[in-house]
Amino acid sequence: MDTKRKLMLAAIDLMAEKGYKGVSTKEIAAAAGFSEMTLFRNFGSKQNLLEQAVDHYHYSIEMEALFKEKIQWDLQADLLAICQMYHEVMLRNRKLFLIVLGDNELSGIREKAERHPRKLLELLTDYFHEMQRKNKMIVTDAETQAITFMWMNYGAFLSQLFGKPMTKVTLPQFMNSSIELFVRALTP
Repeated sequence: MDTKRKLMLAAIDLMAEKGYKGVSTKEIAAAAGFSEMTLFRNFGSKQNLLEQAVDHYHYSIEMEALFKEKIQWDLQADLLAICQMYHEVMLRNRKLFLIVLGDNELSGIREKAERHPRKLLELLTDYFHEMQRKNKMIVTDAETQAITFMWMNYGAFLSQLFGKPMTKVTLPQFMNSSIELFVRALTP
């Protein structure tokens, strides 16, 4: 594992435990097995380290690859693959979301991170347009359907982020049920 990645992972673990303000650059460097100078040489500041971690561990790169390589032009199979990838990445990076959502002083990082969901919105909207062009989906506002799908899944993620889930419905049950509803509603 390279130096930058070790430092990012140490920062995420410590900040998730102690909060952004509760951890020093010296602690982060020591937890990763490096000097504080190595952290500054690689990132310049604690905020830059966190910004780069958000960029590195977000889902847009994996989603772009999914849309390029794994789309089958089958609404149910594709939405399931998208949904599974989304939740896999979001759950893997849950500590990072807790850090960024938990500190009001990190609003600048949150704003920069918005480009990732915007990219997913673009990918989903384009996918729905193409499905309509192929007559595999009813004619509807593709962007509205895309954002509905995203908000639904983001809500499912958030409901599990802060501790005990609010329902006994499992994530796989949610995914299958919600996709079934989308497919039933959007298939000609």
